[in-house]
Amino acid sequence: MKLLRYGPKGREKPGLLDAEGRIRDLSGQLVDLSPEAISPEGLAALSRLDVGRLPVVEGKPRLGVPVAGIGKFVAIGLNYAEHAEEANLPFPKEPVIFLKAITSLNGPDDTVVLPLEAAKVDWEVELGIVIGRRASYVPERDALNYVAGYCVVNDVSEREYQLERGGTWDKGKGCDTFGPVGPWLVTADEVGNPQDLDLWLEVNGRRMQTGNTRTMIFSCATIISYVSRYMTLMPGDIITTGTPPGVGMGMKPDPVFLKPGDIVALGITKLGAQHQSIVAWHAESTDISGD
Repeated sequence: MKLLRYGPKGREKPGLLDAEGRIRDLSGQLVDLSPEAISPEGLAALSRLDVGRLPVVEGKPRLGVPVAGIGKFVAIGLNYAEHAEEANLPFPKEPVIFLKAITSLNGPDDTVVLPLEAAKVDWEVELGIVIGRRASYVPERDALNYVAGYCVVNDVSEREYQLERGGTWDKGKGCDTFGPVGPWLVTADEVGNPQDLDLWLEVNGRRMQTGNTRTMIFSCATIISYVSRYMTLMPGDIITTGTPPGVGMGMKPDPVFLKPGDIVALGITKLGAQHQSIVAWHAESTDISGD
């Protein structure tokens, strides 16, 4: 299944994408795509629905973050060897964990807002893992059984805040709108092997990133198992798993960063695509209510 949330920010309704690419309304079946709805029991109930009887949503509504009530937005850094090289950072011996603020969550096609005085905003296409069951000290061999599904994430990053201002990476990763997620959550059974998915990203029509999840340093199963040693993962939590090479700070001879008016497009095999316009900060630009 491809599960989604559609409608104005803060008033999204649950839906799914049918085989013809049409949005079907799920609001007659459940209030929202909450953590409970993407639990094994919740997904089993949704899988039994007769999709052809669900109302078709007309037009092309805005898509929101595909899961409501996300508790944690966990991220893994430097998980592709070539990206570590372009960042001039050593290969990690263990997964590098940081957190993106919940207030960074953004719909897949919503505008990305450059923070006030930011000068080095960068892009990162990543595979997102959505947890479906409570996970604590999970063995690696069982880790994928805890996955509800997968999604596209753009781990937008302000490199000066992240790398030049001291402290942790979090302040360069958690700015408002810096976490576009979606367009939909694709259930694990439909995705199959998460270590064979193509990733791509373009800025203003120019291909910047091309990669495949098989080149991850740490696999999805390894990441879930590792993170579950240090924090209990709950249904609805998202883990974004690192980016392949081609980010702006690694461009030669000079880094390239996002500016107002830029258009970013990105996607992953089986998981759909995102499209974001980049805009300058202004007082009304980051209404974060709703997701």
